[in-house]
Amino acid sequence: MIIRQNTALEYEASPLIAAPHAFPTRLGGASGGALASLNLGLGRGDSPAALAENYARLGRAVGFDPARCVLTRQVHGDVIRRVTAADPAGLDAPRPDCDALITDVPGTALVIFTADCIPVLLYDPDTGAVGAAHCGWRGTALGLAEKTAQAMTAAFGSRPESLRCAIGPGIGLCCFETDGDVPAAMCAALGEAAAPFLHPAGAKWHVDLKGLNRLWLQRAGVRTVDCSDSCTACRTDRFWSHRRMGAARGSQGAVIVCKEVAK
Repeated sequence: MIIRQNTALEYEASPLIAAPHAFPTRLGGASGGALASLNLGLGRGDSPAALAENYARLGRAVGFDPARCVLTRQVHGDVIRRVTAADPAGLDAPRPDCDALITDVPGTALVIFTADCIPVLLYDPDTGAVGAAHCGWRGTALGLAEKTAQAMTAAFGSRPESLRCAIGPGIGLCCFETDGDVPAAMCAALGEAAAPFLHPAGAKWHVDLKGLNRLWLQRAGVRTVDCSDSCTACRTDRFWSHRRMGAARGSQGAVIVCKEVAK
């Protein structure tokens, strides 16, 4: 993963993904107060003007039109929505209840939100199709990353071995301390394969959500996975963290743009 800057705006990106995409930090936006400064989250009390400016700045830096964005209303599950040319787009459009989006419509930008959960972006260099998944611990236990890759195969004929995937900034093993319910859910889903990503710490556990999502992608047949080493809970100067900040925060996330592939 590499860090790119456009004036004060900063985001991480993977050199393995040719489509325009970004894992933005919280830097370089127009929002103020507890939302300072590149808040992307709707429904967090931000002004419409600040949100519009934040998306405009990010769009100029990454290369997408905010009017072509499709955003999620996340439900911490494994619902995947295929976005077509008929779907409404833009910041004021209705947001589907889902945790992952896929599309093969050129110019469409898929947006998911995070503030510790794990963002996963998928790109098919053969068809240009893209996907974006919000993988919290529940979505991780449900195998959402694997299911998103499978949905791209079913919808667009994507070959899993050709997909290029990137796992963005999220809470790391260092900071994701949980009770036993989280590791139990991972073991129920993955069996013994989950064990290397679950670390006992007294009565608690530390869980490697990024490693688990990489495992799910590999189980789907994906061979190329890039992974950010940024922990949102460690670096609240660069990211929002629900665990560290609670509700008084903005949201970062991830965006990926479908672009036409030359045949």
